Amino acid sequence: MSTIGDLGEFGLIARVTARFPQTDDVILGPGDDAAVVRADDRRVVATTDLLVEGRHFRRDWSGARDVGHKAAAQNLSDIAAMGARPTALLLGFAAPGDLPAEWADGFAEGLSAECAAAGAAVVGGDVVRADAVTIAITALGDLGGRAPVRRDGARPGDAVAVIGDLGLSAAGFALLRAGAVEPGPCLDAHLRPAPPYAEGPRAAEFGATAMLDVSDGLVQDLGHIAEASGVAVELDGAALRPDPALERAVERLAGLGVATRGPLDLMLAGGEDHALAATFPAVGGVPEGWTRIGSVTAGSGLALDGEPLSAAGWDHFA
Repeated sequence: MSTIGDLGEFGLIARVTARFPQTDDVILGPGDDAAVVRADDRRVVATTDLLVEGRHFRRDWSGARDVGHKAAAQNLSDIAAMGARPTALLLGFAAPGDLPAEWADGFAEGLSAECAAAGAAVVGGDVVRADAVTIAITALGDLGGRAPVRRDGARPGDAVAVIGDLGLSAAGFALLRAGAVEPGPCLDAHLRPAPPYAEGPRAAEFGATAMLDVSDGLVQDLGHIAEASGVAVELDGAALRPDPALERAVERLAGLGVATRGPLDLMLAGGEDHALAATFPAVGGVPEGWTRIGSVTAGSGLALDGEPLSAAGWDHFA
């Protein structure tokens, strides 16, 4: 059978779910009216997100496995950003009937592989016919007895730190738009983000006062912490050192005649890296592996080396 239309709804479900191994958190997986997932903490962290073909991915740029990895990563990263351990994922999948069955296979394999990297499992979902591929993900997580790390806990004197890539995904997107499709760190970061899942719970145990997933750009996302906490954030430009791969990508774009932002601007306003940004009490520093990039101060808004920063990042309706 060559298309998902040939497979039919239940044939597609059976074919896809066969690629989803379960974990010890799953009491009852796919196949019933609903799944049953352990919640030893007696609290469940939940998040949901959408990916729409033509808006979040293009099939001529992204392979099916890429889309599967990205769909899982951008949701599981939000679980980690609360200081929780990802446990389960629910999938809503809509697609044209003529979508090749092997595309669905690759998507399921990418989704499963990313869940495995985070320690989670796909436990159920739904499939329907639609004009374009649309993916809805709901991810669940367990706090392990810890308090959730919210956005409103930052206090003056706290350190601001990040872990993960900044700017690479935005550079990868710019390269794709320019027709430069050679494999490399920036394209990898855009097509298959690799969130530091284990660092969310680790930051919570270290005493993080606020944390979030950097998905819409560092400035915009830190602005959410500043607003929710009623504080200001002062960034240190010297601490924001571009990855050499980011610098090479900017040079490559310039060589192609593409006007683009410099490395620092991409780090500040680029999105979809799915790094983690957090604030930590001044006493105790930041966890090993994290990079301190600034401080929390009294006031409001963000500044870089004393110069105010305007909100910059992704907005679906702007």
